[in-house]
Amino acid sequence: MPIHLPIASRRDFLAQLSGAVVCAPALHAADAQRVDEDRIAILNDTHIAAQHPASAAIPTHLRETVAWLVAQERRPAAVVINGDLALSNGRPGDYEHFTRLIAPLRDAGMPVHLTLGNHDDRDVFHQVLQAEKAAEPPVVSRHVGVVSLAKANLFLLDSLKTVGQGAEARVVAQGLLGPEQLAWLGRMLDAHPGKPALIFGHHNPRLGGGEQHYPGGLEDSEPLWELLVSRPQVKAYVHGHIHDRSHFQHRGIHILNTPATSYVSNPTSSTTGWTMVQLSDQGVDFTTLTHAKEHAWNGKVEKVAWKVG
Repeated sequence: MPIHLPIASRRDFLAQLSGAVVCAPALHAADAQRVDEDRIAILNDTHIAAQHPASAAIPTHLRETVAWLVAQERRPAAVVINGDLALSNGRPGDYEHFTRLIAPLRDAGMPVHLTLGNHDDRDVFHQVLQAEKAAEPPVVSRHVGVVSLAKANLFLLDSLKTVGQGAEARVVAQGLLGPEQLAWLGRMLDAHPGKPALIFGHHNPRLGGGEQHYPGGLEDSEPLWELLVSRPQVKAYVHGHIHDRSHFQHRGIHILNTPATSYVSNPTSSTTGWTMVQLSDQGVDFTTLTHAKEHAWNGKVEKVAWKVG
């Protein structure tokens, strides 16, 4: 399965924009010693555009988050950016700017894994970040992957539902996995039964918690959940899309809604930030970090214990 954005130098990373084939060098021993194999960073809803006339804070927030990650003494083994990479409808300049903004992560030797959301354009994304497109995609016209870590497997889904193409395309808020992707996920879960499974998708399931969060969520939430609950290694589903923060459960599986990096719709109740995940044999801690340092969410931890069976 593809492991997205393998480690490379800044020169090699930016060379993707011109279609160069990137070969990933091995980490130096000193860099490898700085990696915490049980640590994951989660960003989502970065909403980067070629230019940001509405809010200069959006790219600033991503720069601040990237700089914080690079400065850590113990770096994460994986950085997952969980959809809505682009501001509106995924134009080439959006992904070029996004690529430059996250380049310091690559320089620091952090593997970066990307999913797609409703504000992305799958074809344009693959045109700009050509190394992201598999020669033989495991699911046709979808961007999926599996990341194997010491204490967990991460399953990265593509919930982008598109309407039209090119100039006639319009953004639809709801997400859709589809039968082919669900079948692929089932096969991959069956092939990786030995470690806890964390499922990543941009869209929220229309399950668990308050129904005020359901609009715009996954259309095929019910068949997804039937698939997940039948595999006991599945412990949690992690999403963005809502630009908020919450923790629910549905039929024994945790649902973690992680905050947006870019902006929020209601600043009186939400704020921007990112999430650090620490895995253990017994479960996982999700720690929220915010750009507004005095916000009540900053440093707040959601403890998730692995369910038995």
